[in-house]
Amino acid sequence: MAALKPHVLIVEDETALVELLRYNLEQAGFRISAAHDGEQAMVAVQDEPPDLMLLDWMLPLLSGIEVCRRLRRQTATANLPIIMLTARGEEGDRVRGLDAGADDYVAKPFSPTELVARIRAVLRRIRPALAEEALAYADIVMDLVAHRVTRAGKPIHLGPTEFRLLRHFMEHPGRVFSREQLLDAVWGKDVYVEARTVDVHVRRLRIALNGDEQADVIRTVRAAGYALDATPG
Repeated sequence: MAALKPHVLIVEDETALVELLRYNLEQAGFRISAAHDGEQAMVAVQDEPPDLMLLDWMLPLLSGIEVCRRLRRQTATANLPIIMLTARGEEGDRVRGLDAGADDYVAKPFSPTELVARIRAVLRRIRPALAEEALAYADIVMDLVAHRVTRAGKPIHLGPTEFRLLRHFMEHPGRVFSREQLLDAVWGKDVYVEARTVDVHVRRLRIALNGDEQADVIRTVRAAGYALDATPG
């Protein structure tokens, strides 16, 4: 499965944030490299073009906005997916970032699980073949081409509904979905199914994923629904 890992280049001058991002993205199944200023970023892209760039707005030597503009002007990188990271939350700054060619924009502070979901969404939209081959969360890997699921390297056998349910959770890690939202996403809006049916399939999915000894990665949120969440507690 290693060959399927999308390569993300983090361009950020705060070392602690780079390491936080590296840890969370590697856990989510991405391969990571890093640059600490704008000029390093331009060299890194030439040396090994990434599948997606996480680009900080405020950088030494060359600003994130300028890096974005330069990449968009070059044929080889004109379509490189770019998500801008910034402490600037004002709408005008957001518009400037998008006008410079960014595909998405995440304001600090942000949730790592939300950022992973945004990265996957951009990859699905811009490079669907890359994004659709495999999904990974914690120690779970879904091979969407071969229709196989493994956890900690061991095969997990799922029925078609449980497979679709897990895929939906893995495409939106950390997000809580109500039974009704899961029914629409997994069964379809035009199909009438009792809401309690979701509970049955979530229970089956839990049994398949957890076996006898694995930690439960599906969190039940009272009066709200379910979420894929490997965080203890």
